Amino acid sequence: MTDKATWTEKRLIEIDAATLCRWLSSDMAVLIDVREEWEFLQDRIPGAINMPLSKFDIRKLPVDDGRRIVLTCAVGRRSAQAAGIMLATEYDTATHLRGGMLSWDDANFETVSGAPESDPIEAEVSLLPCASV
Repeated sequence: MTDKATWTEKRLIEIDAATLCRWLSSDMAVLIDVREEWEFLQDRIPGAINMPLSKFDIRKLPVDDGRRIVLTCAVGRRSAQAAGIMLATEYDTATHLRGGMLSWDDANFETVSGAPESDPIEAEVSLLPCASV
């Protein structure tokens, strides 16, 4: 018997924008945006790390430091595809933002644009106004 979960035990977890905002502001998650770079530079969730689906490589995901890896994209399709890649390998669960940036924007949460700071997680997550969400 193996310790690895079988495909049927693996699952995709979908979260809403309010949950993601709370997790990011509490440093409980790291956000991977799988949109293309040009989309990421136009508008993104503060603290997101860009890893386009066209170049998605699970070996480049952040090492397990206790935070959840959450995937996002424009509407949720590409992040679900990236989650499928994670689930097809060593990950037992994969989490993504249901509705992607569209749901984040619908919740009226902060976004940023342009090139990220050298350490986007530290510099941008402080912008998140979701302590009361």
